Amino acid sequence: MPLRAATFNLENLDDRPGPGPSLDERIAIIRPQLLRLRADILCLQEINGQEPDKNNEARNKGLTLRALDALLVETPYADFHRVSTQSVSGGGVRDKHNLVILSRYPIKDHVQIRHHLVPPPKYHPVTATPPFDTPQEIEWDRPFLHAGIDLCELGMGVLHVVNLHLRAPRAAFVRGRKSSSTEWKSVPGWAEGFFLAMVKRAGQALEVRLFIDSILDEEPDAHLIVCGDFNGGLRECPLRIIRGDEEDIGNGHLTWRVLIPLEHSLSESRRFTVIHCGRAQMVDHILVTQPLLAWYRSSEIHNEALGDEYATPATVPGAPESYHAPVTAEFSLPRIKNAPKGNDA
Repeated sequence: MPLRAATFNLENLDDRPGPGPSLDERIAIIRPQLLRLRADILCLQEINGQEPDKNNEARNKGLTLRALDALLVETPYADFHRVSTQSVSGGGVRDKHNLVILSRYPIKDHVQIRHHLVPPPKYHPVTATPPFDTPQEIEWDRPFLHAGIDLCELGMGVLHVVNLHLRAPRAAFVRGRKSSSTEWKSVPGWAEGFFLAMVKRAGQALEVRLFIDSILDEEPDAHLIVCGDFNGGLRECPLRIIRGDEEDIGNGHLTWRVLIPLEHSLSESRRFTVIHCGRAQMVDHILVTQPLLAWYRSSEIHNEALGDEYATPATVPGAPESYHAPVTAEFSLPRIKNAPKGNDA
């Protein structure tokens, strides 16, 4: 029984008016890409929230995913089970950069994690102007999202899916050290901002790894997928933390906890999901546990029409596509006859 999982960063999907492309223009490009994925489980990143329609009875319940709803019309995903990240205030989804998991199969449970396992580290900035009197907490920019998907009807039980979007390796804000949104006043100020960004990235990755191991402690044979926009390659710090590669751990008895990057089954020439200044990079990944690897069959990266995220916007203002390529993985599951069907949570 085939099962297809996919991850796709849609890059600020929204319907708000502005200088960029309209939602209709974006839908015309992105919807065919979603249909091509033929995904049973689809993890999306950078889905913005919108104010409810003025006449909508739910207008007091906070932001909605109206733009995503419009994108999914006339696709199988419109009827999928869905979970998404929520605002801390409880007022619907987050304003920007929501994570969404769509599943053909019932979702038993879900949770978003942000500083639940790793408290914000404290640091006293050395270049801030005016200086701080006390150490400041370094908080992650966004949570990650976990869903337990009921695959009992396929004979697998629960599939754990973690959808994440790690911070990009760009310098974080340092008080008083920038003259504009893009210009720093000094190299030391930028350097400290870059250091803070690395702490945030590594902290996010550590929390993901701790969460994964909490599952493996309870279910050593867990079928688990970690996917999304990692904003980095396999040998960069966040990926190394999440993967827990045996060369880093130096303990063969822990090899069963290593997460496997499925892109390794593709030729090097195909391994890229972003082009930046002419350089092809793999920043979107699908990682799996060893037991799930038994049922893995193939991967695809739909990067044939991928533009350069740096050069294209300068030459084609208002380009409607995402500058990330979607990644898919297909598994062939051993469907059990008369397996009990799961119940939707």
